[in-house]
Amino acid sequence: MLDQQTVAVFGLGSMGYGMASSCLNAGFTTFGIDITDKPMEQFRAEGGSTGNVHDHLSELDAVLVVVLNAAQTEAVLFGENGIAPSLKKGTVVLACATVPPEFAKNMENRCANHDVLYLDAPISGGAAKAASGELSIMASGSPSAFTSAKPVLDAISATVFELGDAAGAGSAMKAVNQLLAGVHIATMAEALTFGMTQGVTPEKFVDVISQCAGTSWMLENRAPHIANGDYTPLSQINIWPKDLGIVLDVAKSAGFSAPITSAALQQYMVAVGMGLGKEDDASIAKVYARNVGLKLPGDKA
Repeated sequence: MLDQQTVAVFGLGSMGYGMASSCLNAGFTTFGIDITDKPMEQFRAEGGSTGNVHDHLSELDAVLVVVLNAAQTEAVLFGENGIAPSLKKGTVVLACATVPPEFAKNMENRCANHDVLYLDAPISGGAAKAASGELSIMASGSPSAFTSAKPVLDAISATVFELGDAAGAGSAMKAVNQLLAGVHIATMAEALTFGMTQGVTPEKFVDVISQCAGTSWMLENRAPHIANGDYTPLSQINIWPKDLGIVLDVAKSAGFSAPITSAALQQYMVAVGMGLGKEDDASIAKVYARNVGLKLPGDKA
């Protein structure tokens, strides 16, 4: 039985909503907060706490910040209505967005000024694993932050990688992961559409390559979206210019050249320019398809 907790989840996108649901399933009193009303109303209907979370900040044991980027993370904690100054001593913030390591270090220091613990806790695993409480978490922070976060970590994750006793190491590892993930998605789309030029259907591509040496988790997860012609956004194209941009910024600061990452980033930027930013990131295949005049499954044209 997990320890009883009162938690708030800021950001009810596909990942945050699943994480909030996992907290609720663990028996925690859980507030779900988003900039739009619909997911909040749905979460409350499923058992989420009602009322304004700002009236209950002093009751929170943990805060999960599952937003898009560093700016949104900072706004939740220290913006005009930032919550950090009003949290009780010892509340732990699990910051889950992909952010630069230096930003995570800065947030840890600023939270410490308010006696708030900070766990640099980027996540991986996709929406399905978020909903089932089976995420992988690349975490770093003080021993006290890990101890305070343990009930929530147990509720939302299958694997927690403890990467260091200060913020920054978790975000550094997430940058490594996002380099691979972003490149794998783009390369999968390139390989799938290349196969189509040779008479290999997307369905056959999935059947065969998923069982061969060229497979990857991203291929097995995203290629079926293309084969099914379903680009419902479980992870948007818009995420990758940000995340691969972070990778390249970190690489630049280290004097490291990342040409494959740069090439993948350009493809995502083309996809955004085509108006695909809010589609599932598997829709990067449409960039390749357009360039060579291919018709993908589900295309109406």
